[in-house]
Amino acid sequence: MTGLRARQKADRNRRILEAATTLFREQGYDSARIEDIAEMAEVSVGTLYNYYQNKGDVLVATVSMEVTEVLEAGERIVANPPPNVNEALGALINQYYDHSLVYLSKEMWRTAMASAIQQPETPLSKRYTELDARLCAQVVQLIETLQRRGVIIAGVETRALGEVFFNNLNMMFIEFCKHESMPLEELKARVAEQNRPIAELISSVKRVGIPRKS
Repeated sequence: MTGLRARQKADRNRRILEAATTLFREQGYDSARIEDIAEMAEVSVGTLYNYYQNKGDVLVATVSMEVTEVLEAGERIVANPPPNVNEALGALINQYYDHSLVYLSKEMWRTAMASAIQQPETPLSKRYTELDARLCAQVVQLIETLQRRGVIIAGVETRALGEVFFNNLNMMFIEFCKHESMPLEELKARVAEQNRPIAELISSVKRVGIPRKS
């Protein structure tokens, strides 16, 4: 019985988030009403408020759902990355970017970021920060994997390097969200261009595939 209640609760939560993302996209975040989200999700307004205190909480929860799925997909890339630093980075980062607009629009991302900053002590804002940290840790894990496989030169501080790559991809994503007209492919191309010289510096092999002499 406990398992059934848990599944029902998870199903209601999923319906709420799916309804919210649909209405946020169709009507805009500011115009979408809690009552309409509840109606589309086929729950009462009171039930919705049992899950979330306000519309901002619903939005940050949607971000959490998106990032959780991205992390799961990223695990497969980290476990078996391409044998080239820049290609491996591109595979992981592009996975993040390609999924970023599945549930949320640029407007929704901007609102979620602002909500997380303006209400840093709320549980869902802390969840947003936690997920950001997990994405960063996954990039670090990728760098560690490449170094263990001999793709990255020994002695490179993997944690610091992974954080640099993550901070840049995160900053560039913010710029992408700020400019409504910027296409996703431009974002991916710019980040790849920025990562390329660093990737070449830390690579244990030359671009033609000949090992460097010590």
